[in-house]
Amino acid sequence: MKYTPHPYQEYCIDYLLSHPAAGLFLKPGMGKTSVALTAADRLLYDTFEATRVLVIAPLRVAEDTWSRESEKWDHLRHLRVSRVLGDVKERRAALRADADIYCINRENVDWLVKLYGTDWPFDLVIVDELSSFRNPSARRFRALRKVRPLVKYLWGLTGTPRPRSLLDLWAQVYLLDRGERLGRTFTEYKRNYFSPGRRNGYVIYEWVPRPGAEDEIYGRISDICISLETKGNLQMPELVETVRPVKLSPEARSLYDSMEREALLKLVGTVIDAGSAAAVNGKLLQIAGGAVYDEDHVAHELHTEKLDVLEDVLEEAAGEPVLVAYRYQHERDRIKARFPQAVQLKDRETIAAWNRGEIPLLLVHPAGAGHGLNLQDGGHIIVWFGPIYDLELWEQTRDRLYRQGQRYTTSMITLVVEGTVEEDAMRSLAAKADGQTAMMEAIKARIKRLEDGVA
Repeated sequence: MKYTPHPYQEYCIDYLLSHPAAGLFLKPGMGKTSVALTAADRLLYDTFEATRVLVIAPLRVAEDTWSRESEKWDHLRHLRVSRVLGDVKERRAALRADADIYCINRENVDWLVKLYGTDWPFDLVIVDELSSFRNPSARRFRALRKVRPLVKYLWGLTGTPRPRSLLDLWAQVYLLDRGERLGRTFTEYKRNYFSPGRRNGYVIYEWVPRPGAEDEIYGRISDICISLETKGNLQMPELVETVRPVKLSPEARSLYDSMEREALLKLVGTVIDAGSAAAVNGKLLQIAGGAVYDEDHVAHELHTEKLDVLEDVLEEAAGEPVLVAYRYQHERDRIKARFPQAVQLKDRETIAAWNRGEIPLLLVHPAGAGHGLNLQDGGHIIVWFGPIYDLELWEQTRDRLYRQGQRYTTSMITLVVEGTVEEDAMRSLAAKADGQTAMMEAIKARIKRLEDGVA
């Protein structure tokens, strides 16, 4: 296929080539992969400033997306991509392969750094989903930090650089500039831009940005990071978001209310004891989904209301392929049992089959389909079996279908059980709140309502 970049993509390509360290903060679906591949190709074969490229990405993306993108575009088909995946023997063999681009999953970065040490062979490192390196204590960050001085070019790609808070930016930017703009240590960064919030003695649970800190931080990194929104840069079809209410039967409602009020659920042969407030919240989400796990992680089905509504949605789709996002294994298993045509997203073969229109019902978990997967060719209907609190995974999963290349109006339908914590989750997403914070605030509000005797 002939590559005709959008004006903003041309700008991004030139930006990467003129910045040895750069953060490309583009919304999902704006073609980050093709932009980075085009820029890397020019370094490899036009200016000869690079000889080997390392791509660090989520496992499924390393396995599928980069090789498929290089095969898709005419000007990139000569690039040789080696996937450094599998067991140690397979990874070593992939590294010995004569290739231009070596793709490795982020969990094996520490292994790769230990393997090469100071003999680091990669001129250009592309970190796909740079936000996954936001934790300065994580092994993957500490490993990449060790070899950062040996890397000539480092480009970080992400659509969500600060999915939770401004604290997430430090580690990502450090990998770009080695601490030049936001401080050489995380402690220094917090001291300069934040004040302690909630605390218990010397233990600080929360850091609050100081007045003006956000603008100052963005100003400091503006010369090495570029951020563009989809709106105004792409002609996208419409995204229609709807909520499909689900009403529990009296029996199921009684079980839900029992767990909410007493944190205890008595079933035939077992008792489910949730314990903490957060655990209760998780149990309530499970129940809303139709089943609940006991202490041995055995699922007990409580109702089929959501499966019934999903069946209605599939009937309304009239044969159009549907992508269903599930939260729990019991949801996945019960969907597969109810709908034999359902296929779980597993590997690149599944992705290819979906994009060829061969899978009528594709099941995905947000954590496994959150980044980099191109599914827009296979359908334009996504159903959430239930909402989640994590805004980043919510948006990323949605944008597997609603992204550049989508030709049809995209419909996103969320099944929400009335009068449950699922409504709290929807409100937190609408408020674009941090998932954990939103969940705990919802729990507090719900506890107060129960104490006041309000249903």
